[in-house]
Amino acid sequence: MFDIGFLELLIVALIALIVLGPERLPTAIKVTAIWVGRIKRSFQNVRSEIERELNADEIRRDVHNAAVMDELKKAREDLEREVGSVRSDLQSATDDINAADKRNVQSADNPNDKG
Repeated sequence: MFDIGFLELLIVALIALIVLGPERLPTAIKVTAIWVGRIKRSFQNVRSEIERELNADEIRRDVHNAAVMDELKKAREDLEREVGSVRSDLQSATDDINAADKRNVQSADNPNDKG
């Protein structure tokens, strides 16, 4: 991550030993380790929180898409029902016209059958 080799770590440790001294160096290392652990846990918590939020957004989007699809399905069914109704009305009108045409043709063929 930081691209620090063994030699760099050794130099940092020697400088820390010179600056802090042998009495305070173990305490400084413990405190540093504690803070590094806390920072790692904080980053991990933030990361998991972001992943949960992204998952929640994805779930919300899926639910919304499902609701939209349900609305479209209902609209399609309503439209198909209306088309069926119009077709049956059209068929009834066509049948009425055909029946009227047959009566007109029959009455034209038999002029003596009036009433």
